[in-house]
Amino acid sequence: MTTHPTYDQLFDLPAYVEQPVPMPFEDINGHLNVRHYIGIASEGLDESLVEVGIPQMWPLTHGHACFTAEHHVTYLHELRTGDTMSARVRLLGRSERAGHALVYLLDETHQRVACVVEEVFLHIDMETRLTAPWPDDVAAALDARVAEHAALPFEAHTSGSLGLR
Repeated sequence: MTTHPTYDQLFDLPAYVEQPVPMPFEDINGHLNVRHYIGIASEGLDESLVEVGIPQMWPLTHGHACFTAEHHVTYLHELRTGDTMSARVRLLGRSERAGHALVYLLDETHQRVACVVEEVFLHIDMETRLTAPWPDDVAAALDARVAEHAALPFEAHTSGSLGLR
């Protein structure tokens, strides 16, 4: 059994996409529809990558982008309409052309971890639309963030099905 970090362990990481679960995101079961978990986690990862030199408008301003290669999603608790949620990001590593992260969706209303989205994302040259090495400044900033997150006082439990090649 995988043990994920607790709400309290993740709380001090920066919060991204903090918002209430909107009613249009609800499904027939009365909770956040499955398709929105990945979208919210993706937005949280995108917001966190701004801090390492990857602006939201990177494709338009620099001709670079990040594309998702793989996801693994673990649902722990449901998020219901009106619950406040946030994303917390832990960068696990990077290769010449890819990054690996865990995005934790927190249920701020009930102070618990609702979902963990593990992601491998790729650096793309938008002119060729192929993977390309990270720009040097971004690579250095990613490395610094990975080292910072490696020093966190709790384990980074992954699915075991994703990784960098």
